[in-house]
Amino acid sequence: MITAPESAFPAQGLVPTREQIIRHLRRSNDVARRAMALGHHPFGAILVGPDQETVLLEQCNIDTVNHAESTLARVAASNFTPDFLWSCTLYTAVEPCCMCAGTAYWANIGRVVFGMTEHHLLALTGAHDENPTMSVSSRYVFDHCQKPVELIGPIPELVEETAAMQQAFWAAR
Repeated sequence: MITAPESAFPAQGLVPTREQIIRHLRRSNDVARRAMALGHHPFGAILVGPDQETVLLEQCNIDTVNHAESTLARVAASNFTPDFLWSCTLYTAVEPCCMCAGTAYWANIGRVVFGMTEHHLLALTGAHDENPTMSVSSRYVFDHCQKPVELIGPIPELVEETAAMQQAFWAAR
């Protein structure tokens, strides 16, 4: 693996406070509830600007190949410059799968924050036909990237409420 020196890709944007992290993750859960209301799986993502306040995009889950995070990253990449996106943060209450982590990386989003791990999601949902999780963490994906995407999570304050929503949804499927 070829790695670039960290100084070649400096961290940009403000570092989010704990209050901002919790607030934005709760908003991603609100987006997930909107996805459920539209008949989709309960996942939502938001993109926050460098100031850690301005919500630039929100995205519901669409289907098994158009996850909230990967769709948001593709839309962001077609609407913002790579340099700007490097200073933005993608928030999602459930850890991005390997596809979504890779898409966030290729979109040049510099920070990803999640509430609950995908491993925890699997423990709640089991081997559900509609949610075939992979045992490839976003940490693993980002650790193998040339640029140092910052990953923050899990966030204990969000685990219980996210888990309750996920468990209720998948138990009814």
